[in-house]
Amino acid sequence: MKLFLDSAKIDEIRHALAVWDVDGLTTNPRHVQETGKSFRTVLEEIADLFEGTGKPVSVEVDPHLIEASEIVRQGVELARLSPNFVVKVGASEAGFQAIRELAANGIRTNATLIFSVAQGWHAARAGATYISPFVGWKETYADAAADLIPQLATMLRVHGYGSQIIAAAIRNGRQIADAAVAGAHCVTAGFAVYKDSFRHPYTTMGEGIFQAAWDATPTDVAEGNGRSPAAAAARDEASR
Repeated sequence: MKLFLDSAKIDEIRHALAVWDVDGLTTNPRHVQETGKSFRTVLEEIADLFEGTGKPVSVEVDPHLIEASEIVRQGVELARLSPNFVVKVGASEAGFQAIRELAANGIRTNATLIFSVAQGWHAARAGATYISPFVGWKETYADAAADLIPQLATMLRVHGYGSQIIAAAIRNGRQIADAAVAGAHCVTAGFAVYKDSFRHPYTTMGEGIFQAAWDATPTDVAEGNGRSPAAAAARDEASR
């Protein structure tokens, strides 16, 4: 399963590329708004960061657009800004029509705001490169989400569609694990969610236990209490 970052903040994206080697990026209007910068400025900065990587970056069309022709027009404009850009289109009758036209012109698309298998099927049939079911949003509003990704995965496999599932609106490490087991091709989550996913309280507890044991273990003087002789010599010099 590929790891995508869900953000538009340049410092987060730089860290995710350098430290986590993320496989791609997803953005949305809310993420862009949180940067305090203009839409075009944010896209240009992101395009520079991903230049030459071949990694996909989902950028969303104006959500006010309701005509397929308008969505297609803006989608073409966005795709021209960077070879990394994937055009993100909301699930709707006009949206699926636009996805079909964009796909026919060789432009990659991401069908977003997917909440049912029927919507995912429409997107896949239209030729969407990616399908983004919003897991966290469903659970927030007490709508069962456990079956959505496995059912989407089954639908794609049974009918031979080439779309990939991006498990989106992920809120915690448990949802990341569930998405992986359920057959999602990609997961996208915010910076803080991934930071938390690296940690576990038992890991912290275990490190404390092992550190205490390490410090209490007798060692030869040359070993410097389990550390390199050079480090031991440096401590001895500092203590004089």
